[in-house]
Amino acid sequence: MGVPSEEARGGAIASRLNRLRAAVMGANDGIVSTAGMVVGVAGAAVGSGALLVSGVAAVIAGALSMAVGEYVSVASQRDAQEAEPAHEQQQLDTDPAHEIDHLTGLFAAQGIEASLARQVAERLMAESPLAAHARYELGIDPGQLTNPWHAVWVSTAAFVLGHQL
Repeated sequence: MGVPSEEARGGAIASRLNRLRAAVMGANDGIVSTAGMVVGVAGAAVGSGALLVSGVAAVIAGALSMAVGEYVSVASQRDAQEAEPAHEQQQLDTDPAHEIDHLTGLFAAQGIEASLARQVAERLMAESPLAAHARYELGIDPGQLTNPWHAVWVSTAAFVLGHQL
């Protein structure tokens, strides 16, 4: 089994960070909102049964709210990631020479000597112009887009578990 490419590692890191972000937000909301609800209901001097029901209802409502919010947020991010390559393809179709120059400039800005930067840009453009621009200009891999369902499940679980901390 070979060593994963830099691109694959970057996608894996982005995926883990997405799940970590969802977990932290979910746990934080689970702690704060559920505690706030239970303290508020307890302040009304209700019986222990009503307090328990309000706590369970707060956990369920909060978990569902977090799930929907995470899905909408991450799905919107994914939509934007999908739209950028389409725009880039339009630019490649319209003015490919300018796009080679642009890619060359990106490599040169990283300290690569200009003639070598041009060779690299031309080589990458010959193989897959859109993949080259998506990776080096946009910083995305169309095959490694964020998954909103990962964020949904992590955030929901973190919310439910967060109030128990």
